[in-house]
Amino acid sequence: MATVQPALALEEVDGVRTLEGGAPLRRGRKQGPAVERPDWPLTIVLIIAAVTVLVPLYVTISMAFKTQAQAVDGNAFSLPAPFSLEGFVTAWQLTNFPAAFVISVLVTAGTVAGTIVLGAFASFAIHRNWDRRFFRWSFFYLLAAMFIPFPVLALPQIQLTGLTGLDNPVGVTLLHIMFQLSFSILLFTAFLRSIPHELEESARIDGASTWQVFWKLIFPLLAPMSATVGIFAFLASWNDFMMPSLITSDPQLQTLPVVQSIFQTQFSNNYNVSFASYLMAMAPAIIVYLFAQRWVMEGVTQGAVKG
Repeated sequence: MATVQPALALEEVDGVRTLEGGAPLRRGRKQGPAVERPDWPLTIVLIIAAVTVLVPLYVTISMAFKTQAQAVDGNAFSLPAPFSLEGFVTAWQLTNFPAAFVISVLVTAGTVAGTIVLGAFASFAIHRNWDRRFFRWSFFYLLAAMFIPFPVLALPQIQLTGLTGLDNPVGVTLLHIMFQLSFSILLFTAFLRSIPHELEESARIDGASTWQVFWKLIFPLLAPMSATVGIFAFLASWNDFMMPSLITSDPQLQTLPVVQSIFQTQFSNNYNVSFASYLMAMAPAIIVYLFAQRWVMEGVTQGAVKG
């Protein structure tokens, strides 16, 4: 014989809903949106890091627009009054800035283009043939090369470039590309993992060759990471001092950082000339990074997530 359980009645006593037995019925508490607490240790570290960058940058800009008398008054943090372009004119003449600037642009442009193209080529081959031992070990070999700094290989590189006639900006460009490939291949390979393999299979079914698949399908999809790789290659090549100074034998073919060092003794106590020269040399790198930092962050974050 089936038993029927009596239904529990609800009653409201003093505004509180209770069961028939007297036990209060708890209502779910409505929770508002969670408020994130600031990470103060990280914030302090970021503020300190920002100050260590912004203060020297402010001093550089301020000193560059001062006159010679203002530059030696001992107050580096004061604003220039009046603003003067005397330091820029003198630095332009002493360093032969136009010639050095053109050489730096050519070396940097060649480095960026070569790094993107060769890095994308190698990454595509390694990723699509990962099951083969040769390509897999080639990837590990290139990663190991990241931990070998240029000073360790400086003497052999100087001898080789001298014997092959590459002790000029062309040799510097080739070495810049070679030393940038390891990190670039690491970024490109990580990004390729987010591209479905079915896209390549569909293109091959339509009759596309490997060359067509890469140039018409894969390489356009690598655009965000190409921008990231290009920015890193640009900054490394534009700011490099050691490699051009050791490889290039003709002082007339040196890049901007080396030219500044060569003419440093001519600046004497003209601090406004020195800082004006520094500002002209680093301004292109700062401008490029400010306009391209969005693509740098997008490329790094997209390459870190596998789709």
